Amino acid sequence: MTMVERRSCSRSWKRRALVFLFAVVMSLLPTMGLRSAQARSVDVVSAPPNAIPLQEQPFYPSLQAISSSWTEIVLGQVVGESPKVTLLNFYAVMAKVGHRADSLGQQATLDNGLFSSKERREQIEDTDLFFNLAVKSLDSSQFPESVRSDMADEAAIQLKHVLDYVFSHSHQPIIIPSIADLKTSSDDGSDPVTSWRIPGTAIELTTVLDSDTNNQNFYFASNTVSSIHEMYDEIQNQPQVNQPFATPYFYKDFIFTPGYLVPPKWYLMLPAGLRRVIEIPIEGQTLFQIGSAAVVFALYLLVILWLVGQLITTYRDSGSLQITVSAWLQDNTAWTRVVVILPVVFSTYLTDQFIDNVINFTGLPLVLATYFFNIVFYLTASVFVFYFLEALGRSGAELLTRLRGGSSRLQLQRISNLVMPLSRAAGLLVAVVLIYRLLLLLGLPASTVLAFSAVPGLAIGLGASKLLGNLFAGLSIQTDRPLRVGEFCQIGDNLGFVTKIGLRSLELQTLESLVKIPNSVADEATIINFSRRDSSPSPNPRQGMELRMQLPAHFSPFQLEELLCQSRLLIDDPERLHGLKAESSLVSLDNDSGDGKTLIVFVLVELHGWPAYLHMRETLLVQLEELLERIDLYEITIGVSYSTTSEQLVRVPELLRSAVNVDPDLHCVACRLLKISACSYDHEIEISSSHRMQNDFEDSIHRLHQRFIKVLGENDIEIPFPSQTLFVESLRS
Repeated sequence: MTMVERRSCSRSWKRRALVFLFAVVMSLLPTMGLRSAQARSVDVVSAPPNAIPLQEQPFYPSLQAISSSWTEIVLGQVVGESPKVTLLNFYAVMAKVGHRADSLGQQATLDNGLFSSKERREQIEDTDLFFNLAVKSLDSSQFPESVRSDMADEAAIQLKHVLDYVFSHSHQPIIIPSIADLKTSSDDGSDPVTSWRIPGTAIELTTVLDSDTNNQNFYFASNTVSSIHEMYDEIQNQPQVNQPFATPYFYKDFIFTPGYLVPPKWYLMLPAGLRRVIEIPIEGQTLFQIGSAAVVFALYLLVILWLVGQLITTYRDSGSLQITVSAWLQDNTAWTRVVVILPVVFSTYLTDQFIDNVINFTGLPLVLATYFFNIVFYLTASVFVFYFLEALGRSGAELLTRLRGGSSRLQLQRISNLVMPLSRAAGLLVAVVLIYRLLLLLGLPASTVLAFSAVPGLAIGLGASKLLGNLFAGLSIQTDRPLRVGEFCQIGDNLGFVTKIGLRSLELQTLESLVKIPNSVADEATIINFSRRDSSPSPNPRQGMELRMQLPAHFSPFQLEELLCQSRLLIDDPERLHGLKAESSLVSLDNDSGDGKTLIVFVLVELHGWPAYLHMRETLLVQLEELLERIDLYEITIGVSYSTTSEQLVRVPELLRSAVNVDPDLHCVACRLLKISACSYDHEIEISSSHRMQNDFEDSIHRLHQRFIKVLGENDIEIPFPSQTLFVESLRS
């Protein structure tokens, strides 16, 4: 056999296998559909021989009259002032709803097109209105609030089936008290009737409602509504008696098809065989409901996990990502979190509504799904509110900063430290309210939820007093403002820049580390604010910096005067301070305890943070040290020998002065014969300099000394050098 023949044989075998598999599936479809149909089928029989038919019950004429009174216009109410009115109204309305839902749920009633006609939509809406009126006659207060509406709908349909059984299998006439019967009982002096039970059943109607103490109408009692599921389980397999008000397919059509009372048109348009397959019951739900819920839930989880991943990304350390986040861009990050968490809230709500109203889960699966989605919804809603108020606070802080004319990061941080704690506190408060609401929805009694509210008070009484003290101290600091963000302060033994003022603590950036000081401690400590010299705080803090330098003891008054003058010029010259400018300065001398004089320099500069502060301090110290060295050279002493004639001696000051004035950056202030020393005539030269750089000054002094030697040599004036005579004695033994 050739290769081509083998491939042809293989393809033929695959085709036969697919045809065989298709034939098997098609043969099983009717069987599967049959099982589904059997699961939904209901036997309809005549009334039992010993039972009183519904048509022979005493209340049947009233039931017919009430049923005919419910027209297409829904204006009445089901509940009434007697058990008879409420019970018969409920039974008649539910029978009408069941019949109309069964009729509208048939394929034969569908019109052409993808969408239902206006008339059909109106009929479905009227059916829903009738059903909602009937459900309102049930006291469903024992159901958890989160599932109360769904469980009440299901209980109303189950109650209708139970009433079908009771009214068709009663062996005695059922006398339902009317308004006249209640008045007669009251006129006889007996206690007014507040509740009535159908004979031989646990179905009770009552006027006693926890939610309305002034109620006068009769409702199906809460204990009846909460236990109706067990009643239905007992009679659901019993054959239905054929009577005009019976709705044998009502409940099973309700739980086995999507939609509310009437399945959507797209579902009714599916082939009958396919519907039989997807309506196969599995533990109270159909194959369609379970499969659809699984797909939707899987998609929901994928979306949620992706969004949570995006949210976590916003919390990553910007340093590790090498991304610098400006303070003016933090609101963008905050709004990003809002945008990320908002789809989680919406997708949770929409998925819950889809599973409840479109897929139409019922029973325990619906309760579990509702609980899950309610928990996720309220938790994510709490997070959303917190993020939203935080983002609103950051944007509000930016807006307030710009409205006040500020543009610096420091001004923004100051306003943010005031606004953000309030925004976060409001977010936490709303989150607590939402959590309490969730507890009520999950079925916790209001008294239990109120008991939870006592926990914060107990925590404050037992161990949160310090937190409360820090909170009030923080409010006091924010109000009195003894210090502000960016200011250079000393709090107790800690010296540094204030970087944050929160409701619990403040942060102080010291030279060694970041120190967090509780507000209560800071409020009680002595605060020294080096950034303020008056009571009105500056919008841009100016940090005070004080330097003290010990001066050489030999400095003359001329040198001290030049030191003060040159120091003031130095502080006012940004070029010599490498671009740093002091807004205010003070230069003075202090004569301390006998150790000589001290130069005091205090400057007020706009600096933020230790790097800038230390840079300014180091620059200023170096410049002052250079200035001291320069001032030390402002007085030069030159001696000439005793061999100098009087005529030459008279000319020496002028010669030295001319040597100084050759350099335009040097100025000779004075030149005089200071004293006659042991070996020379000593002349003192006082100079000043306009050099900006220390190296230029030293080079200029170097050239000056060379000119001194040259000009004196040219005029035969000798600079003596010291001589010593050494006498040596021999030692005699």
